Amino acid sequence: MQDRQYRRLGGVLDQVLESIHRRTTWGCGVEVVTLVVPGFNDSTEELMDAARYIASVSPDIPWHVTAFHPDYKMTDSSPTSVKTLVRAAEIGQEAGLRYVYAGNIPGRTGEYEHTFCLNCRTPLVERYSYTIQRYKLTARAPAPNAAHPLLASGATSQGRSS
Repeated sequence: MQDRQYRRLGGVLDQVLESIHRRTTWGCGVEVVTLVVPGFNDSTEELMDAARYIASVSPDIPWHVTAFHPDYKMTDSSPTSVKTLVRAAEIGQEAGLRYVYAGNIPGRTGEYEHTFCLNCRTPLVERYSYTIQRYKLTARAPAPNAAHPLLASGATSQGRSS
């Protein structure tokens, strides 16, 4: 997470971070997507900084790390490898994030395409790319074998009302 990299793409890092924090504080559903670009933002340090920041706001914020493909204006980098994308997802879990997804490489990132119950690890939503293959959530029993409900996207475990 380097401000100079955000500025190269026309953004300002502090504004992005503040937006994540404010929206979560206001109770809005927040999900963060990080496009992992080789040689641009794929270092372990940079990914860990991003994951730690998100977890400091709420470990329940879903973090999507997505693979870069050299298209349109940014053609000078190679595509993100499956290994790099899985490493990014593992970094998110290591930082304490509960919902980490790896995408844009359909069927090749294993468990990181799916949503699991945090207690019993039952697959609740199974995906292939952007398509839901199986959906086991219901209003009555969000996690069939769990003692707690699955949190809504972006909802924090602190002070969430049902």
